[in-house]
This record gives sequence, C-alpha cells and structure tokens, in this order.
Amino acid sequence: MRVIPAVDIRKGKCVQLVGGDPDTEQDYGDPLSAALQWQERGAERVHIIDLDAAMGEGENIEEILRIVENSDMEVQVGGGVRSVEKVEKLLNSGIDDVIIGTTAFKNPDVFEKILGLGVGDNVFVALDARDKKVVIEGWKESTDKDVIETAKELEDKGVGGFLFTNVDVEGKLEGLDAKMVKNLVEAVDVPVFAAGGVKSIKDIKKAKKAGASGVIIGTAIYEEKLNLEEALEL
Repeated sequence: MRVIPAVDIRKGKCVQLVGGDPDTEQDYGDPLSAALQWQERGAERVHIIDLDAAMGEGENIEEILRIVENSDMEVQVGGGVRSVEKVEKLLNSGIDDVIIGTTAFKNPDVFEKILGLGVGDNVFVALDARDKKVVIEGWKESTDKDVIETAKELEDKGVGGFLFTNVDVEGKLEGLDAKMVKNLVEAVDVPVFAAGGVKSIKDIKKAKKAGASGVIIGTAIYEEKLNLEEALEL
C-alpha cells in the first residue's frame, strides 16, 4: 500500500478544505515547497488536486508542472481533467496518472475517447461519495449513482483504478470510512486508493486491512496530527 501526501492547489497556494467548502480554506503556502517537504520526509508519490479547475474557476497547471519538474516523486493529478487534450497534456508533461471525476459521469463520449488513447492504466476515476452516492462538479452536485455499482461499470470500460473519497468526512479528521473502502476493494480488481478523514496511524492500518492500494493524507500531516514517517513504515 502506498502512503501519498496531498497537495491541493487553489489560487496558486497549497490549501486544505473541509468537505470541499472554499470558506474553510487553510493556507499552507507554496505548493512546490509543500511537495518537497513530503519528498524529503520519504514520500515517493504525491497527490495533486487543482481545486480551481475542479470548481471551474481557472487552473493551476504552472504550479503542478513546477512540482513535476523539481521533484523526484511520482505524480498523480486530478481536478478539472475534462478533455482528451488535457489528459494528453498532463501525461506528456511527465505526470504519471490522471484522475478524472465529472467527465466520467457527465460526458461519456469524451471519457471513451480518453480511454481510447490507450492510457487506461494511467486513468483513475474519482469516486467522491456522500451518503454512498457519487457527487461531481467539485462535490457541488449530487447524483443517484451508487458507488459500488458505478465502480463495476467503469472497471469494465478499462480504467486503471479508483480514488474513493468520503466527502462527508473530508478534511474533518473524523477517521477513514474503512468499511466502504473494503466493500469497493472487494467489488473490483483494479487498485483502490482511499482518501477522506484520515487522522491517525489507526486509519492507515484500517486502509491497509481494507485492501487499499494507496491512502491519501492531507490535513492530518499538515496539522501534524499524524507522523508521515511512521505511516510510510507501515
């Protein structure tokens, strides 16, 4: 299992939000500095979300590419990845994996074209959930899609894996939704990365026991509630 620090970017800054609400923003400074801090402490992969792009309020591609060009970590990027052109641009820029959310649900034709590029192994779908139903558009729009059934359908289309986030606990340090992670892992054969609510080493152990291939840590390491080195050792 991979332990992956999160670098969420909004208006050029590294931030953390509670439940995706911009009004809860906590500023942690320069994104590159944040990423390099986690690299120096042992992280081998970084999880970058472009919050402005996810919310349709611009993008932070220059900040993302600074991290790619100035770090030795593997990089996975999500937030506002909604076109074939953007997927090609990101993957051709040295980014290892892209995470697609809204487009997989609202623009199936575009999503099929993305998978048609032959990069399915490098395409993860964000399964952001509230009350076990998928939410999209930067968590602002609810759907009636069941997370597990949706995952099975998308796996059949050839995606490389899933990033599951329980939006209800995101950024609140309330603990990982390990039961839902386990159910998802058992439902599909591709990797499942877990995010949302991670607050302690106990959550890292829960994610591992649930069978997650990776766990994303954000607020807990920025607020020094969880020791990254200890998590990586697990």
